[in-house]
Amino acid sequence: MEPQPIFIGRRDECAQLQAAMESGHAEFVAVFGRRRVGKTYLVKQFFNNQFDFYVTGIYGASIKEQLANFTRRLNEKSRVSYAQAADWWEAFDNLRSYLLTIKRRQLTVFIDEMPWMDTPNSRFTKALELFWNSWAADQPRLKLVVCGSATTWMTNKLIGGHGGLHNRVTRRIHLHPFSLAETEEFLSKSGFVWNRYIITELYMIMGGVPFYLGLLNKKQTFHQNINRLFFTPQGELATEYDILFNSLFKDSAAYQKVVEALNRKSRGLTRLEIQEITGMQGGGLTEILRNLENCDFIRRYHAFGKRQRGAMFQLVDQYTLFYLRFKREFNSGNPDYWSANIESASHRAWSGYAFEQVCLRHIAQIKRSLGISGVISEVCSWSGDGGQIDLVINRNDQVINLCEMKYTSAPFKLTKAYYEKLTERRELFREQTQTRKALHLTIVTTYPLAQTQYSEMIPCVVTLDGLFLE
Repeated sequence: MEPQPIFIGRRDECAQLQAAMESGHAEFVAVFGRRRVGKTYLVKQFFNNQFDFYVTGIYGASIKEQLANFTRRLNEKSRVSYAQAADWWEAFDNLRSYLLTIKRRQLTVFIDEMPWMDTPNSRFTKALELFWNSWAADQPRLKLVVCGSATTWMTNKLIGGHGGLHNRVTRRIHLHPFSLAETEEFLSKSGFVWNRYIITELYMIMGGVPFYLGLLNKKQTFHQNINRLFFTPQGELATEYDILFNSLFKDSAAYQKVVEALNRKSRGLTRLEIQEITGMQGGGLTEILRNLENCDFIRRYHAFGKRQRGAMFQLVDQYTLFYLRFKREFNSGNPDYWSANIESASHRAWSGYAFEQVCLRHIAQIKRSLGISGVISEVCSWSGDGGQIDLVINRNDQVINLCEMKYTSAPFKLTKAYYEKLTERRELFREQTQTRKALHLTIVTTYPLAQTQYSEMIPCVVTLDGLFLE
């Protein structure tokens, strides 16, 4: 039995579902996002598993098998023996007939993993169009909620389709992984007694994916869990990589090719660089990049002063970064690989970069810790002649935060040489950008800075406690 994630957070998403339930018209709600992020669990928990009809698509099944499953679920719920539908038009006609028998309450229908029902030549979307446009859209009591991990289908055929379903989705819920604070709450409610340093390193490996967190064993140490999940033959996350892409994207090999190209450079690649490495171009590459972004695998960002051109694409999914770095490239077959390499140079190099990615996922928390949540700002990077800054917060109050991210197991000691490096880079930024704004050196690190004569010269410091803000 697969572990079920504890219900944590999701306040905005629940508010959207509640608004749909309380509206006076038919609702077509689409929930989408990365595999294992908790889409099904969110819907089931919100509705307390009380649906007038619920069915889930079957991965890799034929149209005959999908229709048989649909009919079986309809018969169970309606207590009527509908004959197996010959096609999707008949299946949705049967669903309509059943829903019409329910007179005195709201109608809730949940179709999970809808993309898997759309088998080749099944005409599923055409039948769904007819069901919605000819009847369902005019039923104020009806609330139709659909989910799907196959992002290309959800975004191209349902949410962004140009056919009969164009603009039919009334609410879109993009479900993201947990934040650090939500991950901490999940672990606490699961009985784990881990400090924020360990939770951060866990996040650097798994991200905030609820299903992955549910695989952890509280009787094991953090390192024992990583050894078991990634580096043993039966490790659940040792084989997740291919399954992940196969379930999300129709042409999974093309998506993996782009992801693995992005994995080559930590700062990311321009579209032209991706084209040169992969040989892909045109609308196909545009769709791949858009879908990877919709699933939180990559982020699109701009360099300072280049808002309209020169977009960079950077791989940010923690699980994927860890898998490609350690499991696939350097796996020695040692089931204790992670424990044996925690002091290695490869671990240190990875942890610095992985911590940067965690910080980039928690910009809102960094701003809150700095007391600038209400200030309009642009988040970007800067790369100039002789220096690079991975996180620049360009604020509308005439201040720019130049952020240095340091992952250390003890308070970071700011030496004279390091302070001079920071100030030199600050002056390079000032000179090369010609900005007139005040430049604030900012360090995002694990613990408060060790007290030195130079630590007092850093005006802004954000620690793990700041990153864990809700």
